[in-house]
Amino acid sequence: MLLMKRQILLLLFIMLILFVFSSQELAAQCPMCKLSAESNLRDGGTAGKGLNAGILYMFAMPYLLVGTLGFLWYKNRKNYDQEVK
Repeated sequence: MLLMKRQILLLLFIMLILFVFSSQELAAQCPMCKLSAESNLRDGGTAGKGLNAGILYMFAMPYLLVGTLGFLWYKNRKNYDQEVK
């Protein structure tokens, strides 16, 4: 049973890594921001690249935080269950 759980977690981790590293560059901007960033890039500025990176960063942080907390809870719960037995 424990081996099966580890295999499932490993498979999910591998799928997550493949998904993250195989994705192409994403455009995470609303239409108004996109228009502003594109006009800035046309004029020789670099604000558009930073804006897109900032939006993607804000999008990813809650998922990383919840995932980290879930992982820590899982590890602590696993250790607690072993101590009780």
